[in-house]
Amino acid sequence: MHIAIAGNIGAGKTTLTKLLAKHYNWEPQLEDVVDNPYLDDFYNQMERWSFNLQVYFLNSRFRQVLQIRESGKKIIQDRTIYEDAHIFAPNLHAMGLMTNRDFENYKSLFELMESLVQGPDLLIYLRSSIPNLVAQIHKRGRDYENSISIDYLSRLNERYEAWIHGYKNGKLVIIDVDNLDFVDKPEDLGTVINTIDAEIHGLF
Repeated sequence: MHIAIAGNIGAGKTTLTKLLAKHYNWEPQLEDVVDNPYLDDFYNQMERWSFNLQVYFLNSRFRQVLQIRESGKKIIQDRTIYEDAHIFAPNLHAMGLMTNRDFENYKSLFELMESLVQGPDLLIYLRSSIPNLVAQIHKRGRDYENSISIDYLSRLNERYEAWIHGYKNGKLVIIDVDNLDFVDKPEDLGTVINTIDAEIHGLF
């Protein structure tokens, strides 16, 4: 079984992935931000490194999806292969931070990969307002995220909403995280778990 969590930067994907993995005894697949060789360069010089970063993420997530399906285990994944292709890469292209040539090359690569993989059995989308995202980003204090602008987050949020609105790759649960605190309020985590339970029982 393949569960995936989607959402904007700072929505709480990694936190919830770890909490649900522990609760359900699923294996977590986390996003590779520590060993990513492009992230620092990208945030310092987006135009120069956007294509490299997006191809790195695409390769990493394609590999993850193949491994998830081959493993036969119950796995929860932090962010999906679709978010790079439907949100991050098109946003960089629209902002003039990725050339037409690179974007067309990227899209072609994604379409080939997408034809070879299945969507997750259940997608959990964490919907968040911009003020909540900003607060969470500041709270975790990653150096390379200090330069993320509100305009950039807003553009991503718009693309997330458009993507989710047309999502047809499997079952979908939308969780509004603005007033939830999974970490310090067990009842909030319980609410999320109850919502997911209702969907999971329909998967078996």
